Amino acid sequence: MAYPHPNLELRPLGNTGLKLSCVGFGASPLGSVFGPVSEHDAISSVREAFLLGINFFDTSPYYGGTLSEKMLGKGLKALGVPRNEYIVSTKCGRYVEGFDFSAERVTKSIDESLARLQLDYVDILQCHDIEFGSLDQIVNETIPALRKLKEAGKIRFIGITGLPLGVFTYVLDRVPPGTVDVILSYCRYSINDSTLADLLPYLKSKGVGVISASPLAMGLLTENGPPEWHPASPELKSACEAAAAFCKEKGKNISKIAMQYSLSNKDISSVLVGMNSVRQVEENVSAATELATFGKDQETLSEVEAILIPVKNQTWPSGIQQS
Repeated sequence: MAYPHPNLELRPLGNTGLKLSCVGFGASPLGSVFGPVSEHDAISSVREAFLLGINFFDTSPYYGGTLSEKMLGKGLKALGVPRNEYIVSTKCGRYVEGFDFSAERVTKSIDESLARLQLDYVDILQCHDIEFGSLDQIVNETIPALRKLKEAGKIRFIGITGLPLGVFTYVLDRVPPGTVDVILSYCRYSINDSTLADLLPYLKSKGVGVISASPLAMGLLTENGPPEWHPASPELKSACEAAAAFCKEKGKNISKIAMQYSLSNKDISSVLVGMNSVRQVEENVSAATELATFGKDQETLSEVEAILIPVKNQTWPSGIQQS
């Protein structure tokens, strides 16, 4: 089946040679992490994303206890297009049962993921939330195991993910240049927390590609507000709620403003956002196309930033989130 490819901007990912759509499809919601998602809706949202120009899909065996990978696999298979038309990243080391970054576990993990995704290889395999493991084990055992998987053709590129930004410099300063191809940071480049910006020159100097997830700060920057389990302080939640209400009063949507803020930095290859319905896909893509056509709504953005100044860059303990 041939699909048209609308004009969603493609950005290079570090030195990988890959070009990612500026909006990436976060598949954690396909694992029913944020409420039940039917197989029909999962497949429809993947198809709609691809139709609208999204070529980058990210998942993990941890999301929904492997359900996200299975659903994404079904969605990608249903596209019926050549494998090189989309880019898939999954993760290893974090599972519903807990963390295990041993060489043995991650080597077994990729075979399990490939079976669930119905793929022969993934483009990127990332060590998932490395702050929960021993960073020295990541450097000395996990990444060497991933290099072997690269040689075996099961993965093309190696990545690391985490919440505290210090984990990236710790690892990148201790592995040979070019070993780690990409980092995935989340909740660190959104209106309420832009600390990732300080790290971008360092990452660029290492030739490492940057993916930024959770532009909506895991639900803080939405009209509905964050899920019950969100680890932010009451002060941060209440400031974001006030900012969302302010936008609504002006006839604006805080999620669109937040997406456009994150998309505006071209040093970030892809802004990864969770999607589980055709409507969400359309909203995220239209935020990007409107930004490309009209530029961002600087007036509303400045007013939202002013509301959030007292809580700017306020973070929370790592990894306290729903499994």
